[in-house]
Formats: sequence, structure tokens, C-alpha cells
Amino acid sequence: MAARPALVLDSFALLAYLGGEPGMPKVQAALEAAEVGRGAVYMSLIALLPITRETVLAAAHVKARFALSYADAFAVVAARDHDATVLTGDPEFAPVADAGVVSVEWLPRR
Repeated sequence: MAARPALVLDSFALLAYLGGEPGMPKVQAALEAAEVGRGAVYMSLIALLPITRETVLAAAHVKARFALSYADAFAVVAARDHDATVLTGDPEFAPVADAGVVSVEWLPRR
């Protein structure tokens, strides 16, 4: 069986998981796969990722180009830097995905 690709969880994915919302099973499956070494999961929480001057500037460029929050721009940079897919249900990621900047795996919305 092929390894699951790397995923970046944004706040939408984390809240879906913690709140038992419709996207919870998909997030749980990603976390369980990572736990047994069948993929990698990164969180876009700024405090959990190493932040360099280059990361801040890259996030600022993403923010300038797309209508995203600054935190979501860091998620985009994390996904790009880790060759990962953003796992989210936040529609603000659609233009980023449509532009081919990062891939997005969509969670269901309530």
C-alpha cells in the first residue's frame, strides 16, 4: 500500500476534528495514518513550525496575492515547503488551489 501524502491541517480541519463535525473522520484518518508511519501531518500553527525570515516573507507574498488570513498564508507556505496537501473546508483556499499554488483536500462543511 502506498504511503498517504503529507497533509497540512489548518484551523478549519482542527476544529472539525475537535468538535466532532462532518470532516472529523477524514482528519482522524489522516492522524491515524501518520501515527503508524503511512503519511505525515503538519499543523499550520505558527508556534509549531520553524519561522524564518524567508517563511514570513513567503507568507506575506501569498497574503498579498490571495484573500487569505495571514495564518492561512502560513499554512500555504508550510504545504509548499513540505510538499503537502492542505486539508481544509475553508473556501478561501479555493483560489490558491485553482492557481496551482498548493493542492487542497476538501473537508465537508456543515
